[in-house]
Amino acid sequence: MDIRPNHTIYINNVNDKIKKEELKRSLYTLFSQFGQVMDIVAMKTMKMRGQAFVIFKELSAATNALRQLQGFPFYNKPMRIQYAKTDSDLISKMRGTYGDKEKKKEKKRKAQEQAANVNKKPAVPDNPPNYILFLNNLPEETNEMMLSMLFNQFPGFKEVRLVPGKHDIAFVEFESEAQAGVAKDALQGFRITATCAMKITYAKK
Repeated sequence: MDIRPNHTIYINNVNDKIKKEELKRSLYTLFSQFGQVMDIVAMKTMKMRGQAFVIFKELSAATNALRQLQGFPFYNKPMRIQYAKTDSDLISKMRGTYGDKEKKKEKKRKAQEQAANVNKKPAVPDNPPNYILFLNNLPEETNEMMLSMLFNQFPGFKEVRLVPGKHDIAFVEFESEAQAGVAKDALQGFRITATCAMKITYAKK
């Protein structure tokens, strides 16, 4: 039976050796490139092992993620993705009156953030273009795999280098300056977690 598209996607064949917290973080990193992720449900019960649900705010984001990540080797196992059979409670709540107050708050917060960003722009001095990018403001739990998953979708990606003892910075190497520039523009300000927006500049030569 064909399940009609909805905001929640259901993933199975997930590597069940991964700890729940790490799994949720990695799923968040991977899926939030397609749109705002409202919630991720991954349970470790016998019945739910190797499965997860990702709830998107926008239907189009769920559709894109489903298409792009079908069969994606996540922790060495190809993900199998389909729409969830029923829209999750979270979305139903959002659709109802529940969401209106939150939306107003969100709008106000966005307006404040934008105002703050306008003033902030010149503060990030950038070095001349380089094939190596320098990332900072990374959350504590960032690991090499998360960053590789984000950057290896761009052509020319070579490697990620973390800095021992410093969790909040990393380097990402590309084959050329132009390729590094594309990834830099695409992922500038990307939120690996809800609170940390990644800052990307060119590394000093």
